[in-house]
Amino acid sequence: MGEAAAALGLRGACLSGHDVSLAERAALAALRRLDPERAHGLALAALRLGLGPRHEPDPILSTTLFGLRLPSPVGVAAGFDKNAVAPEAMLRAGFGFVEIGAVTPRPQAGNARPRLFRLAEDRAAINRFGFNNEGLEAVATRLRAFRGERARLWANLGANKESEDRAGDYVAVMRGLHGLVGAMTLNVSSPNTEKLRDLQGPAALSALLARAAEAREALGAPRFPLLLKIAPDLTDAEIGALAAAAMAGGIDGIVATNTTLSREGLHSPHAREAGGLSGAPLKAKALHVLHRLRIEMGGALPLIGVGGIGSAEDAAERLEAGASAVQLYTAMVYAGPSLGAEINRGLAARMRAGALSARA
Repeated sequence: MGEAAAALGLRGACLSGHDVSLAERAALAALRRLDPERAHGLALAALRLGLGPRHEPDPILSTTLFGLRLPSPVGVAAGFDKNAVAPEAMLRAGFGFVEIGAVTPRPQAGNARPRLFRLAEDRAAINRFGFNNEGLEAVATRLRAFRGERARLWANLGANKESEDRAGDYVAVMRGLHGLVGAMTLNVSSPNTEKLRDLQGPAALSALLARAAEAREALGAPRFPLLLKIAPDLTDAEIGALAAAAMAGGIDGIVATNTTLSREGLHSPHAREAGGLSGAPLKAKALHVLHRLRIEMGGALPLIGVGGIGSAEDAAERLEAGASAVQLYTAMVYAGPSLGAEINRGLAARMRAGALSARA
């Protein structure tokens, strides 16, 4: 852990008020000189050490979502903390909720490195991780030691690459994390696991949701919200079919969206790397999917907006478009974890000025 603090220039730092900005800028500059995946690991280690921002969201941001009381509708997207290394730190930073994972039943190394690329010119990133994680047992052990509000701790569920029963993998993780998290998300939209996105087709999705619903019923109390994370690379017709299957299958909400395979309009030399693109270039696609879901579902299910959100203005746009909450990840590569607090303050100011409806 000492390496993390030293590499970030944060050993003994006091991260509050003005110091947050100064220390965070120094840390981000140091991290950008490192391999992106190593830099991310060091950042998580530093956060686990307590070397991160602290922020209490304005009470006007308090919201109830899926029956879960959250201090802010601004959350951390899955992928940032795959193995539940530092969820407490992100909650202390002012995020209303943190989604860990994706978690698979068995540990998985993922794809060969390098597999994460910064596209600084585009405020974006490309990853082809392939659901790398320490597996259900290791993650569940960490989550049992979590002492915060479990309503604010969510999990993203995945399937092992070589699994012959991917629906069974999702069910296994559901069982293993039952009672440890406030909500779970079925991730059927990562582009980095072969044929995973095929599960978004109506027949395959309906079969998966039926098994997930049966498993949740068998688990009993505490009953948890079950969400579905979808891709941005769907046609309007596909979105309509998916929305119908989700509503029929007992899903409680949809996370829109995952990363995209599109490379339109990029300027970075890494633009042709294989994998999923996240960050600012995803904004228009993710917003379109959100709009289509709102039309198709008529407000029947809550929506979580994610993809290309990097400011309070971006977050407010998603909330106005029908999202009940938003999530961040790639923007923090460039702005640091204090971005959550910055967005909180911007949303609170809009709400107090009447420019954005207060959360329910």
